[in-house]
Amino acid sequence: MADVIDRGNEQAEYLLEVALARRPQLPVGPSATHCDDCDEPIPALRREKVAGCTTCVECQRIREVKRG
Repeated sequence: MADVIDRGNEQAEYLLEVALARRPQLPVGPSATHCDDCDEPIPALRREKVAGCTTCVECQRIREVKRG
């Protein structure tokens, strides 16, 4: 019986690791002052509220639409 429980725990741990690896990685660090895509200035409020952002709102929206 312990073998079944051990296998179940191993499978649950594996599935958790897979799920964590698939989650989107959040940017870390200071936000860019200008958009990586269009080179327009990124508003100060966006830089404050979205840590590590590298795109303006419009370019981020386009990226998300393309990503699906």
